[in-house]
Amino acid sequence: MNKQDQADVIWKALFIERSPISEACRGVITTLVAFGLSKEVEARDLEGIRRFYIQFRDKGLSGTEEFSRMVYKLAGVKYAVMTNVPFDANEAAHWRPKRKEYPDQFRSALRVDPLLAGDRKTIETTLRASGYDVTIEGARQYLRDWCDTMKPDYMMASTPHNFVLRDGSKGNLADVDKRGVNKEAMKHPFAFADVISPDVTCASSCDGEGDTVASIIDENSDFLSEVLMKVCEERDLPLALKIGAHRGINAKLRQAGDGVVAFADGNALARLCSRFSKVRFLATFLSVNNQHEACVLASKFRNLHIYGCWWYCNVPSLIEGITTMRVEMLGTSFTAQHSDARVLDQLVYKWAHSRAVIASVLAREYTKMVVAGWSPRRSEVRRDIVRLFGGSYEEFMKKSLS
Repeated sequence: MNKQDQADVIWKALFIERSPISEACRGVITTLVAFGLSKEVEARDLEGIRRFYIQFRDKGLSGTEEFSRMVYKLAGVKYAVMTNVPFDANEAAHWRPKRKEYPDQFRSALRVDPLLAGDRKTIETTLRASGYDVTIEGARQYLRDWCDTMKPDYMMASTPHNFVLRDGSKGNLADVDKRGVNKEAMKHPFAFADVISPDVTCASSCDGEGDTVASIIDENSDFLSEVLMKVCEERDLPLALKIGAHRGINAKLRQAGDGVVAFADGNALARLCSRFSKVRFLATFLSVNNQHEACVLASKFRNLHIYGCWWYCNVPSLIEGITTMRVEMLGTSFTAQHSDARVLDQLVYKWAHSRAVIASVLAREYTKMVVAGWSPRRSEVRRDIVRLFGGSYEEFMKKSLS
């Protein structure tokens, strides 16, 4: 079944045979109405909606750029940070030998899952193919060169559901026994955790041992302590972590089969912050059960910044509760939301819906403050909102930890 036929089935099932009452479906409606398609939505006119998109597609690159500018304007977003994977040859081709130019509203984050995982097989294969020495210094230089190419805002990785980090662990590279890495899983934004599907196999370059299981964080590997953390310190680059996804809980659904672990190990994040005190960490948790612990950690470590309501937490009821708790515990020293968009159009509804919920939370919290005896000035409220929607993040990015 081609994509258009798939879309027909989805439209019929979710918008015709049922009311689009879920957050995801309501988001589609919000986006289409923002695009000026109210009549098409009212008439349930899928073909009319398609004609709107086709006009941009038919213009080629200029149409893509026009659509992108429209989305950013409607979303009220200055810029978004992409996740780019230098360990994937298909993606690397867009950066080398000559970096492709892209609009200023797109910034880059350098995806480093194999280094965090200590995945020796993938790293060594990549170093050889790229002409680098297969040594710790060669791995450092590879990462430095990609930093020069991408000019990332930060390093980025997702952790598996069983992410652990023991105290004082360092270890020698020769002692690392790693399994094959699921390279296909690395290509999507929230990659890198255990893959239980027997249908998902490792690329041909792997040695065949454990091909159906992706490598996990290796707290004993020099790739973590002597490569990734060293370069983060050298370049003053933060490491962003998304914690708590459980991959492939329904393997038959492939990428759509990922779930959430009930309780991720927050102590692992605490140990990273403590062990690498000169590195800034950005973190978000997938489970609502970890949100209170995340606030406590953010109040204890000056090199930790909590941001956004990720994935399954990105629904109004959870955004409201999480934001309320964060304001009560952290004031404005966090970032209330992040885009987390797999499709560009999602920027429109995610920010519209989030702003409405967060505004309601702030109204209640300011009312409490007034009752307590402090009346905020308009300029102070504006200052606080700027901090919650990017200002606190940018302030953290400039923070000195020396």
